[in-house]
Amino acid sequence: MEKDQVEFRWVDSKLVGSNTVVFRLEDGAMVKIKVDIRRAGVAINFKNPDGTPHYAIDTNLGIEVVPKSKKFYIPKSQLRVPAPPKESKMKPI
Repeated sequence: MEKDQVEFRWVDSKLVGSNTVVFRLEDGAMVKIKVDIRRAGVAINFKNPDGTPHYAIDTNLGIEVVPKSKKFYIPKSQLRVPAPPKESKMKPI
């Protein structure tokens, strides 16, 4: 380990409350922001200038915009359409 490196101990995180924040825009659209912690660590060989622990946190942000109309489009080529039923060879009575 190099002299100028800070060593961290991996710490687990537990969600308290909701990890999604929702904003409503002026035009009626909603913006949903989901936050997750990918990795959290506390420094073993380093403290902040005020003596408190120093943390390294990696986050993931997911952003979803839902338009006011709540409509979306998918090309027909991407739709899964079931095959039509096969015709029966039985004759009606």
